Formats: sequence, structure tokens, C-alpha cells
Amino acid sequence: FFELYILEEKLEQQNAENPQAAEAPAKAAAQATVEAPSIQASGAHDDFDWSVDKKNVSGYNEAETKEFDAFYDQSFTTINDGEIKSAIIMALTETDAVVDIGYKSDGLISLNEFRDLDEVKVGDEVEVFVVEKENRDGHLVLSRKQARAYRAWEKIVDFYKTGQVTSGLITHKTKGGLIVDIFGMETFLPGSQIDVKPVTDYDQFVGKTMEFKVVKINHEFKNVVVSHKALIEAD
Repeated sequence: FFELYILEEKLEQQNAENPQAAEAPAKAAAQATVEAPSIQASGAHDDFDWSVDKKNVSGYNEAETKEFDAFYDQSFTTINDGEIKSAIIMALTETDAVVDIGYKSDGLISLNEFRDLDEVKVGDEVEVFVVEKENRDGHLVLSRKQARAYRAWEKIVDFYKTGQVTSGLITHKTKGGLIVDIFGMETFLPGSQIDVKPVTDYDQFVGKTMEFKVVKINHEFKNVVVSHKALIEAD
């Protein structure tokens, strides 16, 4: 205890003789506290590259995306409303045929438009009419019936110009005459043009296939008048 007392007295005496030495440790501690380096807070994902997906694959920038979109669109067939296109039947449902015309989307056509064919199967090639390449819902609208009517009109106009004889199926009667299917297009056979003799019973001709001459066409309304009587008179 005596030795500890003597040591404390010596320390007090030294501090009294040199007060700056006693203050040095305190200043050093304060300076260390003030000059402590600041640490900038950072989030857990500040260094994460958000352009990389879960598979570690980088995405495309805006310019690259536009370039690839343009290339994608150019890889498909260019179509316009009112055109005839060749199509491949890709699938069949209970009510429709799914057809591919080389456009960016497939089209649906009702199986009712294939009733003239004995069989419809996947892989068949058919002609279709582009009704709308994109309707209000963004769907491609196609029609085989309208394609057949378009081709039929072209042929009928040629037959009218050349006077060539064609054949057609009488499908049903109508006011003043009969309806004849020629190349898939409905034409009108007036009662006065059935025979050289007056005809009163039109029903007897329904379902028969006969030869006709195209005697009149209306380009604006796509109306066609045919005659069987003209062939009899020509003989």
C-alpha cells in the first residue's frame, strides 16, 4: 500500500510540472473521435445489373429492340385487304379451320365454307380472301367463300367476253327464275331463258346440272345473268 501511495504522488507531481503531457491523451482520443472515417450507406442491390435476367442473360436496349422488331415483321408475307392468298390448313377444330398464309398470325375460317369439298384435312392448300389483315380485336380475318367468288367472277367475265359455254348447278328457285351455281358464284337464270318453250314448273330443274351462256354482267354489283335458251337457239 505504501509503494502505491508513493507512485500516485509522483504522477501528481509530474502532471503539475508539465500539464500539457496530461492533456495529450485526452486530445488524442477526441481527435480520433472527430476524424473517424465516414461510411456511406448503400443498399443491398446497388451494384446489381438490372438488365440481366434470372438466367444471367443481358436484355436488349431500345435501339436493338426496334431493329429486331423490324426484322421480325420483314420475315412475314406482306398482305393487304382484298387480296387473294394461298393458305395451308394447319389444324381443324369442330367448327373452324386454322390456316397459315405466311403472316404473323394465323386465321380462322368456318368449316361451312368448305362444304363444296368432299374432304378437308390438315396440310391441304386452299385460296383465301383477305377480308381484314387486322380487325378491331387485332385478328386476321380470312374467307374461302369470298376467294371462290372472286375467282369465279374473273372466269365468268372471261366467258362473257369470249362467248364460251359453261356448266352450272341449279340450286334453287327464286322469284322470276332459278339460281345457278357457276364456279361457286350464284347467277340468275330468268324463267324466260330456261327453254324456247314457256316453263311454268321451275322445281323440275332444281338439282340439275346444265350448260349455260353468260348473257349479261353488272360489274358494279357483281350480278350475272345466264341463259340455256340461247344455246338451244344457237343449235
